[in-house]
Amino acid sequence: MFHSQLPAVDAAAVPAEAIVLDVRENEEWAAGHAEGAVHIPMGEVVARIGEVPEGGRVHVVCRVGGRSAQVAQYLIAQGVDAVNVTGGMLDWEAAGRPVVDGKGGTGFVL
Repeated sequence: MFHSQLPAVDAAAVPAEAIVLDVRENEEWAAGHAEGAVHIPMGEVVARIGEVPEGGRVHVVCRVGGRSAQVAQYLIAQGVDAVNVTGGMLDWEAAGRPVVDGKGGTGFVL
């Protein structure tokens, strides 16, 4: 469970130049992810905490928002300015945000 006061933002409201941390599994990442996102699967975040980008608010995303909420809560506890992206990559795509795949393709996935 996560705290009800967890900072959250809708996918459509994430700034274009935001730091995005994708915590989905490798197969999900390869299928399509936010352009410029950093990929650390949820189960590896604790071991790879040093790879979480610094220098601004970290927007944590997964498929629909559940895993990212747990990771955002963990990062906040570690002193990271983190926010959960509600609706995850499903809402990201639905909002027409740019998505790239593991094959180097770019564009919009509707």
